[in-house]
Amino acid sequence: MTSTRYALIGAGHRSQMYVDAIATSYADRAELVAVCEPNPARAAYAVARAAAAGAAPPVVHPPAELERMISERRIDRVIICARDDLHADLIVRSLDAGADVVVEKPLTIDAESAHRIEEAAARTGRGIVMTFNYRYSPRNSALRRILQDGEIGEITSIDFSWMLDTQHGADYFRRWHREKANSGGLLVHKASHHFDLVNWWLRDDPVRVYASGGLRFYGQANAARRGLGERPARGTHDGTHDPFELDLRDDERLAALYLYAEKHDGYLRDRDVFGPGITIEDNLALVVDYAGGATLSYSLNAHSPWEGYRVAVNGTLGRAELDVVERGAVLAGAGVHPVLDPSATPFADTGSLRPQGERLRVQRHWEHPREVPLDSGGAAHGGGDELLLRDVFDGPGPDPLQRPADWTDGLRSIAVGIAGNRSLESGQPVRVVDLGIDALIRPEAASGGPSGQQRGTV
Repeated sequence: MTSTRYALIGAGHRSQMYVDAIATSYADRAELVAVCEPNPARAAYAVARAAAAGAAPPVVHPPAELERMISERRIDRVIICARDDLHADLIVRSLDAGADVVVEKPLTIDAESAHRIEEAAARTGRGIVMTFNYRYSPRNSALRRILQDGEIGEITSIDFSWMLDTQHGADYFRRWHREKANSGGLLVHKASHHFDLVNWWLRDDPVRVYASGGLRFYGQANAARRGLGERPARGTHDGTHDPFELDLRDDERLAALYLYAEKHDGYLRDRDVFGPGITIEDNLALVVDYAGGATLSYSLNAHSPWEGYRVAVNGTLGRAELDVVERGAVLAGAGVHPVLDPSATPFADTGSLRPQGERLRVQRHWEHPREVPLDSGGAAHGGGDELLLRDVFDGPGPDPLQRPADWTDGLRSIAVGIAGNRSLESGQPVRVVDLGIDALIRPEAASGGPSGQQRGTV
């Protein structure tokens, strides 16, 4: 079997999943040849991790040598795990240099850079794989199957609430994501996962977005308003800590990737979530109209006491409800880190829902509800990562659920977030067609409003 030659672009935390997969499960058909990373400490960590797994150590190149790396190392595919605002430039340069691309979400953060990717894909004809792992989660796949099979008829509306807790949610306000110029805000960086799920569940295109929200919990002004007093600028310090602080010294991996690497580029991974300079929102609500007539009502909260999501899909024949508890509670322990308690549950009516688990129910008109069996096995992202990696490295086979995603799916997911950001700025609804990205304009969506017929409805 011919081995595909890979280069990793960006060697932060998320990249480790790919390093491990290439070095172990897919070592007979994939080879990590090079790492492209500006920070020498993070680059060295990736090289050491590959070598520790038994792979040949990859060669390190700085980003300025991307084209040379692809040419001289005969790279077939690059995997991009860099900061969000860097994606577009890295994608375009890689395509033009002759490599296919695998990219972590989001595809990019604004309409202008999305258009550059669109032009490069057309110009080069090369492939771009989007790694939407939540599509592969068995619970989300099960909901897709129910909707695709028409069990609840034509979809009329979706209510979708996502709760990020005070461990995971707070982390976006410590690191580079806290500046919208880097990440596009949570509407693009985080919610592109969620909007892709809705686009995929519906098999339809978003056409109009109205958004409301703001920074209402984190940040310096909110801390002052609540009388929190003076706080250290970062979590890595001596003395008393509170549960919102992250001390990098307590995590060997984070210390190696960031604390010992900050001398090279000045990037601080542990900034105070109640400090100055935060330009993203922590509470968001959207109304999204779809070409086929369905409406999405979406909300995201980044300071919830528990983590998970709730989806309710209404159709002409009934309703489907998916409840997911990814973590039941975050408690303040004696140490500097929060205590993650999976045994707690926010649901009063637990039914058969495990304290840390999931429940999918379908109820058609005039019938009793039925529960759909689910088995995610407790793996990362609801069991989605392993299935995603199989499609990335082996290539997708026939899939009636159409889980593999490309750059056009990436465009449609960020289109909701980009339009949402514009709506936050203007206070008005924004049509997706007005973003100026040609690939988003399908014939059935060109009118910019509901047509009354959902694309792909069975």
